[in-house]
Amino acid sequence: MLSEEWCKRELYCPACDSDRLTGSKPNFPAVDFSCAKCEQPFQLKSLRNWNPKKIVDAGYEAMLRAIRTDRMPNLLVLQYSSTWSVQNLLLVPRMFFSESVIEKRNALSPEARRAGWVGCNILLSEIPTDGKIPMISAGLPIRKEQVRSEFSRIKQLADVPPSLRGWTIDVLRAVRRLGKTTFSLHELYGFESELKSLHPQNQNVRPKIRQQLQVLRDAGLITFVRPGKYSVRT
Repeated sequence: MLSEEWCKRELYCPACDSDRLTGSKPNFPAVDFSCAKCEQPFQLKSLRNWNPKKIVDAGYEAMLRAIRTDRMPNLLVLQYSSTWSVQNLLLVPRMFFSESVIEKRNALSPEARRAGWVGCNILLSEIPTDGKIPMISAGLPIRKEQVRSEFSRIKQLADVPPSLRGWTIDVLRAVRRLGKTTFSLHELYGFESELKSLHPQNQNVRPKIRQQLQVLRDAGLITFVRPGKYSVRT
C-alpha cells in the first residue's frame, strides 16, 4: 500500500531516538511496523475520511484479548487526501487502550460470508488527550522533539498492569473532562456513577478513584497540592 511505503520512508520512532521504523515480520499480523532499537510495535490505520470520534477495527474478542494480555501495538491513524498526500497522522500509544474505548459492533448477518463475526470500533473520543499525539496536523509535521516529549511524558503508564490500567485511563479521562489545571477530589467524585457503570464489578468506586489518583501521581501526570486538591502536570 502507498501509505505503508510512505511510513517506511518517512516515519520515525516516537519512543526513542531512532529515525526509522521497519516493516513487521509475517508472524505478527496486528503489527505493521516496529522499531529495531526499542522494539516498540506499531499498527497503521489509513483512511481517506477523518473521523475524530471512532475508527473501525478488527474482531471484538481478539481486541479484548490483546488488551487483557498487554499485546496491543501503538496505533498510527493516517488520513490522506484525494491526491494521496498525508493530511493528518495521529499516534495513540498502546497503554491507552482499555476495554472502555472499544465498542462492540453488531454481528454479521447469516447471509454474510463471515456470518456471526463480531467486529469493533475504537472510540477515539473516549481516549484522553494525553493519549492522542499528533505527528502531522493539517499537512504540517509536528517537530520530532515535541512528539517524543509527549510520548515520554506518558510512557510510565506502561508500568501499570493491564488489569488495572483501564481504571487508570478512565480516571485520567475524567480528570481531563473537568477542563481544569487544578481540581478537587469532590469534583472527581461527580464521575462516580459513570465509572461504576464502566466497572460494574467494583463496588468501592471512591476508594478506587483515590487509588488511581496515586497511580497518576506516580506516573507524573498529576501532583498533590494539599489533601483533596490536585493539579494537572502539563
